[in-house]
Amino acid sequence: MVLGSVADRVMRRAPCPVLTICKAPPESTEGDEGHHVHHLNRILYCTDFSENSEPALNYAISATEEYDAELTLLHILEETSSAAQKDQAIARATLQLDKLIPSEERGRLKIKTVVRMGKPYQEIIQFAEAEQIDMVAMGVSGRGALDRAVFGSTTYRVIQLGPCPVLAVHA
Repeated sequence: MVLGSVADRVMRRAPCPVLTICKAPPESTEGDEGHHVHHLNRILYCTDFSENSEPALNYAISATEEYDAELTLLHILEETSSAAQKDQAIARATLQLDKLIPSEERGRLKIKTVVRMGKPYQEIIQFAEAEQIDMVAMGVSGRGALDRAVFGSTTYRVIQLGPCPVLAVHA
């Protein structure tokens, strides 16, 4: 349930995005020289609308274009006390997700937006399993001494427990 010490250090300190594969993708084809080729059909971009999550969007869009994949933009809301508040929060978040992709790109990409409520890492994992996501792209924050607690919260748990590779992109 824990990344190895080398993988953990790379995730925290690498100056570039890091793709972590804890579980082998279920489908692959054998390419040249016996190497396995994985095609990405469904890519999931998770955002909390912070600056830390923004850089991962460009990588998600690039992979979506490269593989002619479907891109899902996902935001998780914390539980609210009333149905009216829930509906308003979902509507606001959906509008924010829609604004993330410029209209000229929306026309040439297969994009959908989803807003869910609950614990972010649990909802991301459940969604990725249910939708058979091939890769999750997420932003991560800091690389300092305090980032163990912050980094561990959502991204680290999705890497540990998720059903597919996770592309972690530092802000």
